[in-house]
Formats: sequence, C-alpha cells, structure tokens
Amino acid sequence: MSQLTLATEAEISSRHLSFLETGRARPSREMVLRLAEHLMIPLRDQNVLLVAAGYAPVFPEHPLDAPELAAARHAIDLVLRGHEPYPALAIDRHWTLVAANRAIPPLLTAVDPALLQPPVNVIRLSLHPAGLAPQIANYPTWRAHLLTRLRQQIAVSGDAVLTALVEEVATYVAPAGVGFTPPSPNTAIVVPLRLTTPTGVLSFISTTTVFGTPIDITVSGLAIESFFPADAATAEALRELVGREHAAG
Repeated sequence: MSQLTLATEAEISSRHLSFLETGRARPSREMVLRLAEHLMIPLRDQNVLLVAAGYAPVFPEHPLDAPELAAARHAIDLVLRGHEPYPALAIDRHWTLVAANRAIPPLLTAVDPALLQPPVNVIRLSLHPAGLAPQIANYPTWRAHLLTRLRQQIAVSGDAVLTALVEEVATYVAPAGVGFTPPSPNTAIVVPLRLTTPTGVLSFISTTTVFGTPIDITVSGLAIESFFPADAATAEALRELVGREHAAG
C-alpha cells in the first residue's frame, strides 16, 4: 500500500503521514488505531504498536473458557448446531480445533487416532498422510488452497507458529498415486473439497465466518468453517449419515 493510498483511506494528509513515518510527528493513540485498522493489523499486534508509541494496550485477551467469553462460545455453539446435518467446525488463529458439530466425526473414521488427540490442528489433520489426505479426491488443489490461506495469514501476522506449520506440511509425502502439482485453473468460482467416503465421494463448498466487531484478542482469532453440499447426492448422504449418528447417540 502506498503512503498516498493509506493517507486517503485513513482520511489524513499524506504530509502528516510522512511526518509520522519519519518520526517528525508523534501519533496519538487514536491515530495508531486508525492506521492499524486500515492496514488490517491483527488486534494482538495493534497492542504492540500502542506500546511502541508509548500507550497502554487497549484490547484484552481472555482464554476461551473465561466467563467474559461466554457469549462468544454460545454464539459458536448456535452456529455449529444450526448448520447440521452439514459439517462445521470452529478454529483459533493457529487452526487449532475449538469445537465441531455432529457431522464432523463420521467423516474422520479412517483418520489415525493420534491426529485426533487434543489439541487437534485442522491443517495437520487435513493434509497429513495419516489424516484425511488419502480421502481427498482433489488433494493437490485442496492442499494448494489451504497453503495459500496459511501464507496469507503469515503475510499479515508474521506468526511463528503458522510459519512452523507451513514448514511441517511441506515435509508431508503425497498420498499414493497423487502428486503435488495442482491441476490447471478452471472456471469454478470456489475451490471444492471432494472427500472419498464409504458412501461415495462427497463434494463440499466452504465458507468462513468471523466475529464482525471483536474487541477481545482471542475472539478476533476465531473462525467458523462451514461446509455446504455442492450437489444433491452429498446433501442426501449427509442427512443419512448424521441421522444414523443421532439415532446411535
């Protein structure tokens, strides 16, 4: 982003922004937060900027099980349950599984139990040779999609944990008979997840939901990944699959 573009979006003069950048002017707390917002800096790092500018942090951080986050946990549970019989899960900023609905476990029956021991990392679970990787019919495309999302997060946050995760995933061998080169681009508007199961190949499209106005660092890092059937056969298979789970439960 150019200095002029940032100044325009933040509604300040480029001259003043230049003075802030070179240290000829000292930013107010409000200015730090305004620039951080337009630069899409995560709340955790906005606190770091505030301290560097001589101000106290303004964004609290509570563990997810803290009473202060009860409303957020309730909202997550509502969204996950409301999405059934389709799969949905909640993850934190490091892709650690926070919660999942009842449509998720039936899809993980072939996964190595060691990968399901908490804390469960969803990227590792998806791409590990002992995880879902052998079941993903379009593995190269889905792998490229997940790694692109990871690298975008790293570009914004510089997060060391995510960087280590990318490096780990790069060491995974591909499932038998599968290479890492993605197929040629097609005209699809989304990247599907095509999962091979005992009931056939299930095809999903996914959406990501985040809290729109978080003021807590933990909440700002939460996301809900919701999977929708991409065809009628997948929708019917999921209804039957989750129906059997409900009956067994």
